[in-house]
Amino acid sequence: MTDIEAAAEILARARLDGPPTPVPAKGWGPQSIADGYRVQAAVHRVLGPQGYGRMVGHKIGCTTKVMQAYLKIDHPCAGEVFQSTVFRGSAELPLKRFHRIGVECEIAARLSEDLVDGPFTRDSVAGAVGVLMAGIELVDDRYESFPDFTAPVLIADDFFNAGVVLGPEVADWRSLDLATLVGVMEIDGKEVGRGVGADILGHPLNALAWLAEHRADLGLPLRAGEFVMLGSVVKTVHFEAPASVRISFDGLGEASVRFTG
Repeated sequence: MTDIEAAAEILARARLDGPPTPVPAKGWGPQSIADGYRVQAAVHRVLGPQGYGRMVGHKIGCTTKVMQAYLKIDHPCAGEVFQSTVFRGSAELPLKRFHRIGVECEIAARLSEDLVDGPFTRDSVAGAVGVLMAGIELVDDRYESFPDFTAPVLIADDFFNAGVVLGPEVADWRSLDLATLVGVMEIDGKEVGRGVGADILGHPLNALAWLAEHRADLGLPLRAGEFVMLGSVVKTVHFEAPASVRISFDGLGEASVRFTG
């Protein structure tokens, strides 16, 4: 077994009903961003046959100042999303399904065209976006102490991703000013945070351009039909007790999730 395969096996355990991932001992796990993405691919090979299914979407972490400050990571980080963890409109999920579940308030883009040939810019990727959606990213703190984990290790584990709840698809999104769209998160009917599209790297489609460039560099370009979670405009909120969450974006509708005991 290679070092990459060994690291993938360790990281996969927490998602396969194992205990939280222990803090890596010195020298354990990927040491570089590039190796983090290699381990990520190996984690997918482990989890796919274990009921997670195929990869159907992508997430980008640390695209806003609030999330970069929260995680102390000053650059975007990408992960992928399994088909079995995608919910439409709303979801009801037991807390025991996760280690320490959290939610984020995001804009999601579904592609209608491949993004193969760069360089990519906000304007060049816009034509490949078929629809936009309001979305909740489900993020699981499946670690003994996540602040002690390096960015390469978190990248290797899909940067906390545990699924998504996607709102209705909006095809006429081009009539919206994405930079000024307001996103709001409510918990049990009370607002807990809000942000605007410009919080995401200055414009939400800047995040998509970053991911398109990143995937092209890996030789794994973004494909039509895939969706991309572009980053949270609200700091992550975690849950220890049952609660109902609703997020909404002006012009894009809403998504919701209820966590049960």
